[in-house]
Amino acid sequence: MSSEARPFPCVFGVAGYRQDQLRYLFLDPFEVDVLGEQLALFVSECRSHGPNTSLVLFTRPRPVQTMDAYYRKFWLTLDQLARIDKSPWPAEIPDMVDNPMWEFSFAGEPIFVVCSTPAHVMRQSRRSSAFMMTFQPRWVFDKILGTEKAAGAAFGEVRKRLVPFDTTSPSPLLGRYGHPEGREYKQYFLYDDNQAPPTCPFHKLAQTKTSTIDDTEQAA
Repeated sequence: MSSEARPFPCVFGVAGYRQDQLRYLFLDPFEVDVLGEQLALFVSECRSHGPNTSLVLFTRPRPVQTMDAYYRKFWLTLDQLARIDKSPWPAEIPDMVDNPMWEFSFAGEPIFVVCSTPAHVMRQSRRSSAFMMTFQPRWVFDKILGTEKAAGAAFGEVRKRLVPFDTTSPSPLLGRYGHPEGREYKQYFLYDDNQAPPTCPFHKLAQTKTSTIDDTEQAA
């Protein structure tokens, strides 16, 4: 995050890191109830942390799983967070994921979520030593990307950094929030290459009955 020779592509995350605006959560074991409590606390305080804040969740390194296994774990986590959320879903956010204006929301706050895993090899911008999630409030982007000029400059810089950082081309799924052809949920978990991800396992979060998350991971 602090490298000048090989700058991390997410300029917003780098700014937050350098300005000490990021907040970190270490969970072992991985318990969604605890994550929900801490995420709600972060949401209640996030505007006081600075304009580039995010909550970064770290878990204990375990045997590397398949990309599909991490994908399922990621979406099961969001589903279970939706189930324990004590606040109503924001009225301005559609509750069906297949909508250009949908965004995951918790404690009344729309949040862009990014998943990083040790299964990512070519997409180094999504690689981590263990299952990892970053929760970035939607208002962070609204402040940074408030004008077309600002948005164009920001996205241009991100893409310029992605090309040398990753050994695969930038995902065609990346795009502007609200664009008619774009879907936020497809950007949350990007596969290592540019293959299309599996169908989102939840047409509507917390709509179907699902099992709890097993924190015991097996090698792929």
